[in-house]
Amino acid sequence: MIDQLIDFVQNHPLLVGAFLLVLTAWIAYEIRSSGASGVTSNQATQLINREDAIVVDIREAGDFKAGHIAGARNFPQSRLDTRLSELDKFKDKPVVVVCKHGQSSGAALAKLEKAGFERAVKLKGGMSQWQADGLPVVRK
Repeated sequence: MIDQLIDFVQNHPLLVGAFLLVLTAWIAYEIRSSGASGVTSNQATQLINREDAIVVDIREAGDFKAGHIAGARNFPQSRLDTRLSELDKFKDKPVVVVCKHGQSSGAALAKLEKAGFERAVKLKGGMSQWQADGLPVVRK
């Protein structure tokens, strides 16, 4: 098996080089985007409890009803632009953006920051990490 891998690398150096380049770029992108203005579940809990943070869940209504953070407001990402004005009264508070796995909340976070929400952050790992940490969810 190892002999075959070595033969493949020797016979296809351009293909292997391209693969390594793409892999390196993907890892760099993931590292950069995962650390940008994200908070852990514990940090989000502290923001909610100590600073009365607003939780904006950008998942679709079905996922939201299946389980969400207590007090969260559902603003599906597909309709966030049209409903953004509903959040204007919370511009002075921290806003925690939650999605399913922490991957799609970055786009919503950028929209909130552009609209003047200076204390907006995303939840690293999204609802899946929240539940993996054993934190409570509300089901409707």
